[in-house]
Amino acid sequence: MLSRRALQTTTRAFSTTRAALLAAPVEKAPLVKEFKIYRWNPDEPEKKPHLQSYKIDLNQCGPMVLDALIKIKNEVDPTLTFRRSCREGICGSCAMNIDGQNTLACLCRIDRSPTKDAKIYPLPHMYVVKDLVPDLTQFYKQYKSIEPWLQNDNPPVDREHLQSQEDRKKLDGMYECILCACCSTSCPSYWWNQDEYLGPAALMQAYRWMADSRDTAEAVRKEKMQNTLSLYRCHTIFNCSRTCPKSLNPAEAIAKMKLEMAME
Repeated sequence: MLSRRALQTTTRAFSTTRAALLAAPVEKAPLVKEFKIYRWNPDEPEKKPHLQSYKIDLNQCGPMVLDALIKIKNEVDPTLTFRRSCREGICGSCAMNIDGQNTLACLCRIDRSPTKDAKIYPLPHMYVVKDLVPDLTQFYKQYKSIEPWLQNDNPPVDREHLQSQEDRKKLDGMYECILCACCSTSCPSYWWNQDEYLGPAALMQAYRWMADSRDTAEAVRKEKMQNTLSLYRCHTIFNCSRTCPKSLNPAEAIAKMKLEMAME
């Protein structure tokens, strides 16, 4: 057993340690960074699009660009408009052009250099609804046009259409696409021909269903691509694969589709 004096010493040491742990943390010196954000309001047509500057203390903000945008909207300028939802790189809502690259704001870390400002724009070569919100109507229309669902009129042997593990692996790297449109809006061919060229995202999803062993509409799907614009405007410059925030490879899927169609 501890002596009375030893017990008092131990108690005093515990109290000192507890007080140190409960002491308020030392505040860090402000680390201020400037964010230049694209602004345009359709309700003010006479006002041209412009970059608006905001300064944020990074020590009072989360690590991602989306954290900075939310902080600006909540604490500085509630009129700032952008899309966001999951904050986990799953929904694709917060796709935008950050420092010259299309990516997801929720997955893009803030460069903590205070001397380098951050420039944030909506996805390029798209009509803008407001501020950082692009109009994705045409993008989703094209996705719908490739009929992205299983087509098989044959009744399954069991309760569902089964496939081997090898056939299932063929879909890896394609089914994970979250339709953020980062790849399509980084493609020059899509910039100039998006009225007819389907773009990397829609084409990768088209091949995802062509490669699915359970789907029986492969011939019909390929027939829809037999024109000069839907598929063959892809010139394989790999912008789509370089910019994909999910590290997918749309260019590879498109190349495989072209090869299979050429071999028929």
